[in-house]
Amino acid sequence: VQLQASGGGLVHAGGSLRLSCAVSGLTFNNYVMAWFRRAEGKEREFVAAIHWSGLNTYYGDSLKGRFTISRDNAANSAYLQMNNLKPEDTAVYFCAAGRKFGSSREHYDYWGQGTLVTVSS
Repeated sequence: VQLQASGGGLVHAGGSLRLSCAVSGLTFNNYVMAWFRRAEGKEREFVAAIHWSGLNTYYGDSLKGRFTISRDNAANSAYLQMNNLKPEDTAVYFCAAGRKFGSSREHYDYWGQGTLVTVSS
């Protein structure tokens, strides 16, 4: 199983980025997809999750409205659209796949390697 996250980079505050997660080695449309992030010196934090059907989404506190998670089951990919980025959004962002829908890291069995997002003020 491989999860390949991409799309990170350097952006000014107020800007946007779209992260992608390409998945192989599992039946993608049987899995919940999620994004987590880890800022330097902090614990890994839940960002968003999307049900295998794409019909249900769940966001971490204060992120809904700026971040949007989506998926394309035909492309075996998940996405995270991030708008109005703030310096405090600077972190390594990880995509994850699991069989349970929720915010707990324990729900997710497979993890990507992470992509760095840096937001300058």
